[in-house]
Amino acid sequence: MDEYLRAVADDFARYWPVYCSIPVAAALIGYVTKLVAIRMMFQPLDFVGVKPFLGWQGIVPKRAARMAGIACDTMTRQLVRPGDVVNRLDPERIAREIETPLRAAADEIVRDIAAQYQPGLWESLPGRVQRMVIHRVQTETPKMVAGVMEAVKQDIDSVFDLKDMVVTSLVKDKALLNRIFQEAGRKEFQFIARSGLFFGGLIGVVQMIVWVLFKIPIIMPLFGLFIGWFTDWLALKMIFRPKRPVRYFGLFEWQGLFHKRRAEVSEAYAELIAKEIITPRNVIEAVLRGPLSDKVVGLIQRKVDDELARQAGIAKPLVVLAVGSRRYQEMKARITEQIMARLPETMRYIEDYAGDAMDIRNVLVTKMKELDADEFEGLLRPAFQQDEWILIATGALLGAAFGELQVQVVLHLTS
Repeated sequence: MDEYLRAVADDFARYWPVYCSIPVAAALIGYVTKLVAIRMMFQPLDFVGVKPFLGWQGIVPKRAARMAGIACDTMTRQLVRPGDVVNRLDPERIAREIETPLRAAADEIVRDIAAQYQPGLWESLPGRVQRMVIHRVQTETPKMVAGVMEAVKQDIDSVFDLKDMVVTSLVKDKALLNRIFQEAGRKEFQFIARSGLFFGGLIGVVQMIVWVLFKIPIIMPLFGLFIGWFTDWLALKMIFRPKRPVRYFGLFEWQGLFHKRRAEVSEAYAELIAKEIITPRNVIEAVLRGPLSDKVVGLIQRKVDDELARQAGIAKPLVVLAVGSRRYQEMKARITEQIMARLPETMRYIEDYAGDAMDIRNVLVTKMKELDADEFEGLLRPAFQQDEWILIATGALLGAAFGELQVQVVLHLTS
């Protein structure tokens, strides 16, 4: 036994630079596998390879609809409701702000609606009468806009679908969906990568001792596999557990990093949502373009109908096709496009006012403080839970591959 230990000591003294490189390599294995795992969560945005199995798409973009649904459920059920968004807006103020583009669009809108539903009647009217109808509709524009806003506020759920707006925005823009998770978990992802260095290095010391004592080639890939798997698993645990500070062995205190950073995460999350998703522009477009926007077009259409009936001296209203009809949907889309095309010229003023009035950022920060630990964890946890096993398994396999490369290098240098 003494002779064996003496031989081991002589071998270590001779090749100590090579053996001391083992913990360094193990730390690099831990670090690189974490970087790869994090990248695989978010990149690429679209599938790269040969479908369906030979290739990869980032986990978050791949599950965009589900991820967006989870993020939206947390956002709309627990943080901000449609009423929080719209009820703070003053209908009269909004009407004044968008009066100019809507008045400019009135000419085309009136002609479009009239030509669609009463072409003979409209064309038979003298030019001055046509201009009078258009002028009256333009004059009524502020009242119509105020009426739309009042209708939205009185029956918010039927004219403004906040969840649809949020999910549509996130599914359409996968890069934005990535940013939500990346911004909320920025320091957590940094911790994952750095923890790979630390824990990989510690395990590498054990790996070095085992190698020096036994020199069994399978040791390296097995340790590499263990480093890749264990450091992934442990880092994920340390991000979310424990939910509250706990002192271990009377020496140090630890709280899941995500929970510890609650105030900072809330600020970053609220800032991104307020600037990128629940914005005045998106809210207005959701009302004008959204799946429940028929009331908006209906108000405009009824006003045109009333004016034409008054000028033509008839009581018969325009024929309004069913909501599901192709012609009505096409007309509604054209009218909305005409209005939205003119909104940018005054949207800047609306955004300044509406942004201050809605104050989404502070609403979110306040509501996030009221979440319990499980609800708060739900902001980020879905990004890790979905296909989490793939990330850990990939880390383990990469670790094993690095380990095999490592053993070949060590054997070559010590032979």
